[in-house]
Amino acid sequence: MTATPPVPPNPYLVGAFAPQAQEITAHDLTVLEGEIPRELRGMFVRNGANPRFAPPGRYHWFDGDAMVHGVHLEDGRASYANRFVRSRDFLAEDAAGRALWGGILDPIPPENRDHPDKDTANTDLVWHNGRLLATWWLGGEPVALAVPSLDTVGPYSYEGRLGCGLASHPKVDPRTGELVFFDYSPYRAPYLTYGVASADGSRITTTPIELPGPRLLHDIAITQHFTIFLDFPMFWDMGGLASGRRRVGFDAERPSRFGIVPRHGTNADVRWFEAPPCYCYHTINAWEDGDVVELLACRIENPLPRTRESDGKIPRLFFLELNPFLTRWRFDLKTGAVSEERLDDRPTEFPRMNNQQLGVKTRYSYNPSIAESSELLFDGVIQYDTERGTSAHHRWGAGRFGGEVVFAPRSGATDENDGWLVTFVHDTHTELSELVVLDARDVGAAKPVARLHIPQRVPIGFHAWWVRGEDMDHAAT
Repeated sequence: MTATPPVPPNPYLVGAFAPQAQEITAHDLTVLEGEIPRELRGMFVRNGANPRFAPPGRYHWFDGDAMVHGVHLEDGRASYANRFVRSRDFLAEDAAGRALWGGILDPIPPENRDHPDKDTANTDLVWHNGRLLATWWLGGEPVALAVPSLDTVGPYSYEGRLGCGLASHPKVDPRTGELVFFDYSPYRAPYLTYGVASADGSRITTTPIELPGPRLLHDIAITQHFTIFLDFPMFWDMGGLASGRRRVGFDAERPSRFGIVPRHGTNADVRWFEAPPCYCYHTINAWEDGDVVELLACRIENPLPRTRESDGKIPRLFFLELNPFLTRWRFDLKTGAVSEERLDDRPTEFPRMNNQQLGVKTRYSYNPSIAESSELLFDGVIQYDTERGTSAHHRWGAGRFGGEVVFAPRSGATDENDGWLVTFVHDTHTELSELVVLDARDVGAAKPVARLHIPQRVPIGFHAWWVRGEDMDHAAT
């Protein structure tokens, strides 16, 4: 008799990624090391995938329900809260008492063809028009959350003015207050929709942007006057989708394209620039230097170097590889020339910067460093000074893994790096989680400014936001 080998547990459902079932609120968190700066006033919030019901098929990390974890810091004290994001699809499954959707590794059943993916709002967070919004990587409906409780307020469509979905990684212009966003569909045209919302949300313009076909998009970038679209040759196979099968393809013979459009332009105003094929999940910043637009992002040479069928190992994101490197592009609007330059050979992802400098020239980028692991884990954070070409690396320690850091500016600061970096760190030896605060002016310091005990385990998650204290003071009711 031939024995069937046991199926290994899904790595994104166990250990540091195991879902958290409890929603709690806890005050007066214990400081394990250092001291909470009294000037540090606001709330660190982080989104992530946290399945409530047992996945019916092959679970992918991107599939889980949204759970937001947050720490409110004020007057040297801290409180913690975590809540599921109760999107419309979450509530539908709650009423059914079971999962109603499979994940992106599963075929699409006929009954779900018109709504193939569960809109979880599990990917990103953004503060705009007095509201904290949870967003999803496949577009969908933003969900407003109350602060500091993190209770779900409900879907938010800007009083019906939105008119489309709002994908993760919109950009808030710190000078105008505008929200620059996009929506996309990997299934049907329009494959990309571009939008701009005014600071108070009273005016929203949207316009379709033509693409050669469906794409798996993920981010954009803005300068003071332009928006940059990223058209990379990665997409679901349309023939497979017609029969309900999902299979991602990457065309290594097709160039990458960068579309640069004036902030309030339309499809007719987009100018496309070509570069060698690649993929980028996340941009850092972009700015104008005379007639040149400069872009910083984390570039992946080939996101699909191996397949599920040919590789017995589990790659970092199943069929998706993740080996990104800090890269700079320069697009000459006058001559059409494009240059591309790798700035470091250490793999990093989930990069962040001082959001108050978004769209203008910056020096600093804060990039979590990718650990040598079959799963996506970050063993530290690298501060890059892209002007001087130097860096500083803070490691979390053996068996300790962090997430995306956010930059919390010091009130009244005039220097770009005058503030703190804040993130969650999980210790795999103790199964305990912490909030860690670093001095952004001394990232390489041996010890953090503060380490705070979180009274329950915080699973490894996705993207985060720093809600300033003054924004919380004027939150919409």
